[in-house]
Amino acid sequence: MKLLKASLIAFLLLSMVSCSEKEDTPDNIQAQSFVWKGLNAYYLWQDKITDLEDTRFKNDQELYNYLAGFDDASILFYNSLYMVNEYPKDINKTYSLIVEDYNSLEQAFEGIRITTGIKINGADYLDGTGNYYAYVYDVVKGSDADTKGVKRGMIISHVNGTQITKENIKSLFSNTTFTIHLADYNMGNPISNSITIDLIKNQVTENPIKEVKIIANGAKKIGYVMYNQFSSSFDNQLNTVFSNFKNEAITDLIIDLRYNGGGSVKTAVYLGSMITGQFNDELFSKQIWNSKVIANTKNADFFINNFTEKILNKNNEGDIILEETINSLNLSTVYFIVSENTASASELVINALKPYIDVKLVGIQTYGKHVGSITLYDSDNFLRNGPNFKNNHNWAMLPIVFEIQNKNGQNKPKGFIPEVIIKENPGNLGVIGNTKEPLLERTIQYIVTGTKNNTNLNKKINTPLHWNSSMETPDYNTMYLKLK
Repeated sequence: MKLLKASLIAFLLLSMVSCSEKEDTPDNIQAQSFVWKGLNAYYLWQDKITDLEDTRFKNDQELYNYLAGFDDASILFYNSLYMVNEYPKDINKTYSLIVEDYNSLEQAFEGIRITTGIKINGADYLDGTGNYYAYVYDVVKGSDADTKGVKRGMIISHVNGTQITKENIKSLFSNTTFTIHLADYNMGNPISNSITIDLIKNQVTENPIKEVKIIANGAKKIGYVMYNQFSSSFDNQLNTVFSNFKNEAITDLIIDLRYNGGGSVKTAVYLGSMITGQFNDELFSKQIWNSKVIANTKNADFFINNFTEKILNKNNEGDIILEETINSLNLSTVYFIVSENTASASELVINALKPYIDVKLVGIQTYGKHVGSITLYDSDNFLRNGPNFKNNHNWAMLPIVFEIQNKNGQNKPKGFIPEVIIKENPGNLGVIGNTKEPLLERTIQYIVTGTKNNTNLNKKINTPLHWNSSMETPDYNTMYLKLK
């Protein structure tokens, strides 16, 4: 029975075949067949789902009949996921992802999105009425919003004349064009004013390196970088930032990850290596995959990521597209600005560095996501350029396939709690990179004085996660390894 025969091949190339496609697989369930095969092979909790077991179906036709019961691939995908009750949030349901168009996903990994350029958070009025508004926390450079003068800190009360509520905020900002109605903050109970701005969504490439500064403070020379996505397309630019820090002989480093929901594990390793440099070839992190992958992987190096001295990136065809020496700072202390939107690969860097150097955190408790994905395509080995790649659909999926730990076997499923607790105030966000911006100002104070303010390091910091426009992006809070 070809469809159900599982075999692992070429794991040095990070590929697995759980079953080979038969010529007579009905066209109407081809995408569903791809989903079942990929989850059966790679899903971290495959052994917990009865319908994904290797012996669940007696023959091909029985499996075909099962797959035909799902109208499309996404229904089967989400129906096959496991509820992990011991985790503080349903990360497996939320962060196992399937997309109907892999092109948009691939572009998102490169920072390319269809957007007006505004990034907004939803927030409750402080008067207890249950009213809701949005505030702009960032604007993508070169976007429509940027050219039309939208600024961080602007308050939005209405869209297209409709009052924002918790129920409609997602739909109001989903249109290709819309009009935002601005408001005065009014001590947390915004009052509409007469200013409106028409916005249009366009394709924009966002550089994740939002701001870079060198700040002089007495004997201190502090490097600051706001970094918003672990995107391999910008690895060389990030390395250039660290070259400048190195040439300027900075004494301290602040990396602002407050809006960074994650991205590439490889880029996370590069960033950790740029911060340090004294731990080359030592263990940065290790991965735990499902029992099938572990049992069939002959090379134990597949599961580990080591600190490195070199950036080496390749395209889907295996050609080298970037090779350069990493500019390392050899620091023994690093400061991170974090928030409830700091997740995945951002938390990986924090966690991986903790056994080696002094990691200082300023902000509020991070999101808590210690599991990651790979992108699977419908080919015999699930690769983008694999044999028998299917061209009659564009489905791809990123199931959760591994848990990631630091060298001591640790991670933080509930997130990291900073020593210095400070939350952004929508009424006083400040300008990113300005030394008077509240979170940066407090981090500089921490560097200079060592003053902390958190005496309850083991307690949950109450930071409910409101709707955030980044939740609507296909790569929201992802952490992924790239198949080669």
